[in-house]
Amino acid sequence: MMAGHSTEGVTDAVGGPTRHIPVLLSEVIDALGPKDGARYIDGTFGAGGYSQAILEAADCILLAIDRDPDAVTAGARLARQYAGRLTLAKGSFGDMAELARLHSIEAADGIALDLGVSSMQLGEAERGFSFQADGPLDMRMSRAGPSAADVVNSFAERDLAQVISVLGEERRARAIAKAIVMARQKQPIERTGVLAEIVTRVLGRRHDDKKHPATRTFQALRLFVNGELDQLVQGLIASEKLLRDGGRLVVVTFHSLEDRIVKRFLASRSGRVARPSRHAPPGEERAPSFRLVYRRALVPGASEIQRNPRARSARLRAGERTAAAPFPADFSSLGVPKLKLSSVL
Repeated sequence: MMAGHSTEGVTDAVGGPTRHIPVLLSEVIDALGPKDGARYIDGTFGAGGYSQAILEAADCILLAIDRDPDAVTAGARLARQYAGRLTLAKGSFGDMAELARLHSIEAADGIALDLGVSSMQLGEAERGFSFQADGPLDMRMSRAGPSAADVVNSFAERDLAQVISVLGEERRARAIAKAIVMARQKQPIERTGVLAEIVTRVLGRRHDDKKHPATRTFQALRLFVNGELDQLVQGLIASEKLLRDGGRLVVVTFHSLEDRIVKRFLASRSGRVARPSRHAPPGEERAPSFRLVYRRALVPGASEIQRNPRARSARLRAGERTAAAPFPADFSSLGVPKLKLSSVL
C-alpha cells in the first residue's frame, strides 16, 4: 500500500502532483541496502516512490512490476528519466520469477514489496476501492475479471459472511451479509457509497473510533477480488528462488493477515520454527534459506504517523538470503486463510 498525503506544489515519481509518500521509505532503503551494479526488483511499483529511491541510492538496475496498467503507463516518465536502469513490467509480483526471466534477470540482489492498495487508487473514486468517495463498486487492481459488485450481488449470504469474516476479520460479518442480501433484493448494489451505508447502518459509528465502520468489509472484498493473499505467498516463494546469497527481501504490510504470512514465512525459512517433534528424523531439518534482518517488525514513528495517518498500521519485515537451497513450496505452513465457498463467479 503506497500510503501518503497530498503535498502542494511537489511532483511525485511519475510526474504528477504528489498524492502519496511511501511509508517507511528510509527504513526500506536501509534494509534493502542498494549497491552499485546490483539488480533489484520492486514488485509493487505504484507511483514509483520506492523505485526512485532505490535508483537514487545506487547506480543499479531495477525491474519494477505492477498489475495496474494505469501505474505502468504513468511510470513511463520515470523509465525515461532512468533509461537503461529502470524497466517497467505489467503483471503481478506473484509471477515475478517469470517476469524476471523475461527481462533477463536470473538472480536479484534485493526485492521490495509494498502490499495492498495505493493511495492513487484510493484517491480515484472510479476505481471503487474507497468508502470515503462514492464510485462504482469495482476494486480490481488489474481492471480485469469479476468486480466487488459481482461478489456482493451474486454470492450466497453464507459465502458473503465467510469472506467478510475471514478476510476482513469482521466480528459482525453475518449481520452485514444479511443486510447486503436484503438490500440487493430491492436493487443491485453498484456503488461504494451504497455499500458503505449498508455496513454503517449495521455497525453504527462511534465518535471515538478512528476507523470507518466499512473498513473491514471493504478490505475483505478487495483481498478476495484480487486474490492478494495467494499472490503474497507466491511472491514470497518466488523471492526465495530469485534472491542470490546475501540478497535482501523487504516487505511492508498493512494488516494482520498479510503480516502473519510474512512473519511465518521468514520464521520458517530462518530456522525459528521448531521441529514438529523432537523425535523427527534429522533428515527433515533444512539449512535456513534466510537470516532475519530484524528480530521484530519495524513500525513508523510518531512523526510519520502524524504526517501520514495511513501509515499507522504499517509493519516492515526483512530477511537476508543465505546460500542454502530454497524450501519446498508449502502454502499450508504460512497461515493463509482457506475459504469454503459454494458461490461461483
